Amino acid sequence: MNEIADRVAAAQFDALEVLCAATPKGWYAERGTARAALTYADVATLNMVSDTTLEPDLLSLDELATEVSGRVPLWSIVIRGVAGDEVADLAARHGLVERSDLPMLACAAADVVFKADEAQRKLVRRVGAAESDLYAATLAEGFEAPVDAFGSLMGGGVLDDDAMAGYLAEEPGHPAGTGLGVRTAGVVGVFNIAVAPTARGRGLGRAITEVVVRDGFAAGADAAYLQSSEMGRPLYESMGFRLVETWTVFQ
Repeated sequence: MNEIADRVAAAQFDALEVLCAATPKGWYAERGTARAALTYADVATLNMVSDTTLEPDLLSLDELATEVSGRVPLWSIVIRGVAGDEVADLAARHGLVERSDLPMLACAAADVVFKADEAQRKLVRRVGAAESDLYAATLAEGFEAPVDAFGSLMGGGVLDDDAMAGYLAEEPGHPAGTGLGVRTAGVVGVFNIAVAPTARGRGLGRAITEVVVRDGFAAGADAAYLQSSEMGRPLYESMGFRLVETWTVFQ
């Protein structure tokens, strides 16, 4: 039994529920141990059907997949651990044949390594819902995606929600990056780490991540987690994050 992996997974699913409750078009449902979380963004991994266990409830997963496929055109099935053939077959029946791994990393408060200097951290500030349009535009720029792709994901009261903390990094005259911390179950999840192409290579991604984690720990969290791309993983590992579980994504 991997206690930290189970704890991080529970926090991640709680974070999705919180986000779906706060975002204007969010929808969330549960069937057995299966979960569905829809933001209605045009990003498959922001509309997902998942299972909270390492042995998915296939019947409930299939029921939710059928419901979700009728609600959004872009969606995914996300499974903890290495998905077996039965899950792969289920995903294929719903037209999801592209498969990838998603590393889940975590770091205890005692193990984190902060390296960004104070000048970098000062470029990062907390933002609320009044600046959601600016935040969304900067997020889209960082991911090199049309702003419409994220829809109303960060709109409404998301950035004012008690469980969430949104951040903008700003270089002189230009918003340059975003971050989001979501605190659930005594753990802070790190999301939306994105830096504009013109601002990369100067340590902003590290500075944003450090501010999210520092503030999460200051608010009472004793561990942090994030889902990493392979490109971003060396940065996070240099901060003390370690792989606790690999999830499987079908889209």
